[in-house]
Amino acid sequence: MTELTYEEYLEKNGSMTYSNVGTSMMPLLKQGRDLFTVTKKGSERCRKYDVVLYRRPPDKYVLHRVVKVRENDYVILGDNCINKEYGITDDDILGVMTSFVHKGKQHTVNDMTYRIYSHLWVDLSFFRVKLKKLRMKIKRKRK
Repeated sequence: MTELTYEEYLEKNGSMTYSNVGTSMMPLLKQGRDLFTVTKKGSERCRKYDVVLYRRPPDKYVLHRVVKVRENDYVILGDNCINKEYGITDDDILGVMTSFVHKGKQHTVNDMTYRIYSHLWVDLSFFRVKLKKLRMKIKRKRK
């Protein structure tokens, strides 16, 4: 049996529900606990605060949040990351998260609590990243 790529699966089915791997989207999505549903991206541009599944060449798939929409590309940042990724284009993006299961409870991206979380998480990312870098620096000095 041949496994489909994410691109092929989304093209065939329109959406997919999956469990994330890694810690880059914590605290929203925790590996082994939470699920997310991604819908195939259409021709429209993504918006700030969208969580997108994109392909990082050559064959790495990443689920991170759009923190800035630019004329020809996007700036992307994982909720638990400190480094922004630049130059992600519409061609790189496979789909947009439409819902997720967090701690066993189903949510959509239209839920008011999720929308508030998204805005706070992105709008305060400068402070969050600075604090995380400071904690990392202190931890290194202790060693």
